[in-house]
This record gives sequence, C-alpha cells and structure tokens, in this order.
Amino acid sequence: MSAASRPLSPHLQIYRPQLTSVLSILHRGSGIILALGALLVAAWLAAVAAGPAAYLAAHGLLNSWAGKTLLFLWTLCTFYHLCNGVRHLVWDAGYGFGLPAAYASGKIALGAAVALTVLAWLL
Repeated sequence: MSAASRPLSPHLQIYRPQLTSVLSILHRGSGIILALGALLVAAWLAAVAAGPAAYLAAHGLLNSWAGKTLLFLWTLCTFYHLCNGVRHLVWDAGYGFGLPAAYASGKIALGAAVALTVLAWLL
C-alpha cells in the first residue's frame, strides 16, 4: 500500500467542534497562559524589589488598557482552569461521564469561570 492511498486519521478538518473537545483545548490553552502569567507576576515582583522607579514603570504598564486586558484574560484563564479542574476531579471520582452530564458540567464550568472573573474584578 503506497503512502498516498492510505487513509488519513480523522482530524479537526473532519470532525465538527464539540463542546467537550473545545473545552479540552481551552483547558490546555489556559494552562499555558497561566504559566506565561506567572512570568508576568515574577517580573512584577522583580520590579517591586528593584525600587520605586521600576515599580512605577511596571505599575504604569499593568495599569494601561493593554495591561488591564491581559490581567483580565489571565484572571479568566485562572478561574476557567480552576473550574474545569474541579470538573476533572469529579470525573476522577467516577461521576459525570454521560454525554448530558459532560455537556452540563462544561457549561457550568464556563459560567462559573465568567461569574467568578466578573466578581473578582468588581470587588
């Protein structure tokens, strides 16, 4: 059998995105963004330790519209990763494997992440 005649494995161009697959991809992506955000926190702490001038520069950057947007998205990723992690812990306990339960828990995780993010930014 030649390489050209072999069937291809199903991939994103074959399958329609489903909530469960999109949430799985978002969970991995949010983990990457959290790691990058940890670098931002480390840079902020370094600026605090470096003195008032460095702190004011970091504060100015984080207080700009771009900085606030990054912090808002980082907060959203934090809460999504947390809520989806709890969802995975429930699965590890052996519950919620049915398709209706998986979709419901995914919607709950998304809604809780948005609600917690809004609450954190309002308070």
